[in-house]
Amino acid sequence: MADLSSFDVASRVDMQELKNALDQTMKEVRQRFDFKGSKTDLTLKEKEKEVVVVSDDEYKLKAVLEILKGKCVKRSVSLRALTYGSLEEALGGTVRQVITIQSGLADDKAKAIVKEIRDAKLKAQAQIQGDQVRVQSKSKDELQAVIALLKQKDFGIDLQFLNYR
Repeated sequence: MADLSSFDVASRVDMQELKNALDQTMKEVRQRFDFKGSKTDLTLKEKEKEVVVVSDDEYKLKAVLEILKGKCVKRSVSLRALTYGSLEEALGGTVRQVITIQSGLADDKAKAIVKEIRDAKLKAQAQIQGDQVRVQSKSKDELQAVIALLKQKDFGIDLQFLNYR
């Protein structure tokens, strides 16, 4: 049997780059005149894979989110990896929003990716392995065709293609 080539389809966020984007956002918030004396704060909860944003009112919170989005783009953190929760009232008359960080492929997204590869009738096998999808084929050209196919489709998440061998 000939050697199989493979690659993994995953969805991950570089946490260090996200931390840097959060630090830069807080630095800019502290320097801006319109945030003087406000109770604005960004907190990263790595274990829960969440960012909690707290501010005085909805308008300031939206301004902080816009700054954060800009910093994430500059640091190559995909905005598709961030899922925004609803606005909540917090203590002291402040508002809070929780942003969930996408980590790994959810089962439904992984199944959709595998189904898309099978429906394309390419000579490649796809299988779900934990929070990623492994694609194998005898031909590297087929693998590149799969990558091109997946880049064209919108699964609503940021995809990375890892371990191409």
